[in-house]
Amino acid sequence: MAISTSGNSNNVIYAAIAAKARGARVVALTGAGGGSLMQYADVCICVPETETYKVQELHLPVYHFICAELERRFFGL
Repeated sequence: MAISTSGNSNNVIYAAIAAKARGARVVALTGAGGGSLMQYADVCICVPETETYKVQELHLPVYHFICAELERRFFGL
């Protein structure tokens, strides 16, 4: 899971590249447009905002949903 407000954070992009090189799938969570990170992600969830604080606020329900869904699928919760 690669999280970057702009989608252009070099450290996150490098991590996505390294993950892909090792055969991992990459899910990116970014702001509108996806930035450069989008090209390295198998799935890119782009929230419809560009201002940092708004992107981060919209990321909250997304990753809470992802966590809840993983719990449900793995543990039947």
